[in-house]
Amino acid sequence: MRPTAMLRWPAAAAALALVFLLLIAAAPPAAAFYLPGVAPNDFQKKDPLQVKVNKLSSTKTQLPYSYYSLPFCKPDTIVDSAENLGEVLRGDRIENSPYVFEMREPKMCQIVCKATISDKQAKELKEKIEDEYRVNMILDNLPLVVPIARPDRDDVVFQGGYHVGVKGQYAGSKDEKYFIHNHLIFLVKYHKDENSDLSRIVGFEVKPFSVKHQFEEKWNDANTRLSTCDPHANKIVINSYTPQEVEAGKDIIFTYDVGFEESDIKWASRWDTYLLMTDDQIHWFSIVNSLMIVLFLSGMVAMIMLRTLYRDISRYNQLETEEEAQEETGWKLVHGDVFRPPTNSDLLCVYVGTGVQFFGMLLVTMMFAVLGFLSPSNRGGLMTAMLLIWVLMGLFAGYASSRLYKMFKGSEWKSITLKTAFLFPGIAFGIFFVLNALIWGEKSSGAVPFSTMFALVLLWFGISVPLVFVGSYLGFKKPAIEAPVKTNKIPRQVPEQAWYMNPAFTILIGGILPFGAVFIELFFILTSIWLHQFYYIFGFLFLVFIILIITCAEIAIVLCYFQLCSEDYMWWWRSYLTSGSSAIYLFLYAGFYFFTKLQITKLVSGILFFGYMLLASFSFFVLTGTIGFCACLWFTRLIYSSVKID
Repeated sequence: MRPTAMLRWPAAAAALALVFLLLIAAAPPAAAFYLPGVAPNDFQKKDPLQVKVNKLSSTKTQLPYSYYSLPFCKPDTIVDSAENLGEVLRGDRIENSPYVFEMREPKMCQIVCKATISDKQAKELKEKIEDEYRVNMILDNLPLVVPIARPDRDDVVFQGGYHVGVKGQYAGSKDEKYFIHNHLIFLVKYHKDENSDLSRIVGFEVKPFSVKHQFEEKWNDANTRLSTCDPHANKIVINSYTPQEVEAGKDIIFTYDVGFEESDIKWASRWDTYLLMTDDQIHWFSIVNSLMIVLFLSGMVAMIMLRTLYRDISRYNQLETEEEAQEETGWKLVHGDVFRPPTNSDLLCVYVGTGVQFFGMLLVTMMFAVLGFLSPSNRGGLMTAMLLIWVLMGLFAGYASSRLYKMFKGSEWKSITLKTAFLFPGIAFGIFFVLNALIWGEKSSGAVPFSTMFALVLLWFGISVPLVFVGSYLGFKKPAIEAPVKTNKIPRQVPEQAWYMNPAFTILIGGILPFGAVFIELFFILTSIWLHQFYYIFGFLFLVFIILIITCAEIAIVLCYFQLCSEDYMWWWRSYLTSGSSAIYLFLYAGFYFFTKLQITKLVSGILFFGYMLLASFSFFVLTGTIGFCACLWFTRLIYSSVKID
């Protein structure tokens, strides 16, 4: 007796894969296909180029601030750019700036403004310089970068944004002073069309300098001629030998140069500079390392499956010896208890439903990412997509939890639905709210405004919760999943187990291999999040995700088989916790990363890091635990449906 439900799963997966491949095949050619909002802009000579400013960011504090929170030059009217949900959650605050260029019209020593620094402003500037804050700007949707030459490799690397200023000492003095970068030399790279005068922007670079500007005549705003930067007198800024110190009550004159350089880089390839990965070999090593783990586990699973099937066939043919019969009584002996509902079965159903929701969100998001729909040029697109897909996957969460609940002979489907809809989102929202309050207390632009918080609650209660109810209703209407063997009325006693079959030991051991399959890629993900670098190697990530699924499933099956052979039938929760325990190692690795790679010194920033990593680890626990549980459920149903019970 082999349940037909088990056979439908691979068929459904194959159908989904076929649809996915057909979608790829039917996709239009990339050369004629642009995603909304990222189509190229063509500029003629002397067309105005609007430079926008983004948040001030620091890897030392992880607290973004608005550009105009510091005494920089302001335009006549500050206009906020429309931001999507992901941008707001990332802390992006994109506004217009007083920097306006004309296409292919170089300018030198352009005065932006003269600002007199108050005591409070001087203190804020010094704090931002101390914390190594960077200024982020955008031109034609390209982020500003600082080129840094690497003599050892004879190439150039790019860092996002320029530092607000630097700390240093005057010659012959030991007193440390703070100097602001008040002169910017911009370089706009463009690709010119061969058949017209139109150009497209393909690069936006800057070299910042600190210069104590001097002027001899009366100050007349932008028309004043500077003696320290005057192209008419062949005086240009090439170094910071006379830097502008940050002092209260003193004036700071902000200036800039802008140059234009024709480039062979085409518009479609302009992001390659930002996304260029020089360590592909490390990623391939990660894949090979993970594949070795998978091959090892696959060998063990294949051995177990062949061994059990061989014994079953031998039994049917009545060729087995008495010694073999003694050996095989282990897992067959507990057939009357193996499908007995576990303790806290309601909570298990909720966790499995939430795990299915996570799995669906990650799978769909990664498919879109691999196909190029979530380009970094679409700021906040990845986070927005993940949130929306998470909400829509509530349908599958409700369906999975209610199907499992009905299998456990549960009848209160509305209760399980409410728990599924509110348990994990409630915990996540609580942690997020507390961390957001801390950010708000620091007056950071990273604090999510009330309107966005309301939008998140609306997504949760208005879309996610109803979809969970719809999924639960549909799942509960279906006939209950029948166990392949009958459950005894009286539970049998579990014999005393060997030390290596202790639940705590096997659970902790089980999490090592899934974590080992992903930890190298995890380093790059943490670097992209906490060191503000671009992550766009979704091809590698998708491969690692597939390997993670296989590893979680196989380690759970192997340990579940050993547990059943020891005549311990309480496998439900243990199968979930076995692969889910990899989240413990993820959190420990995050702590190791914090102390070895980051330079965070502020208490609030440390709380933010560990708060968000706790949430990420909890999510990873739910995901990997669900994969392990589903694999074990399939495995136990398979082996017990293939054996004759006398």
